[in-house]
Amino acid sequence: MLATILLTIALIFVIALLAAAGAAKLARLDGASYPTALTRAAIAFTATLTLAAAIAAALAALR
Repeated sequence: MLATILLTIALIFVIALLAAAGAAKLARLDGASYPTALTRAAIAFTATLTLAAAIAAALAALR
């Protein structure tokens, strides 16, 4: 059980990092400066983690 939880958390972090990297790359391709691209990456990372937390809370409430 603990291993499943840890693997799920690791997977969520990897997905959040991939979303952040994609957002930063798209921002740079759009001509944004490095600070702007970093800001967009941070927003994407935070949004992904927030969405995962909201889904986890909803599933916990159902259980």
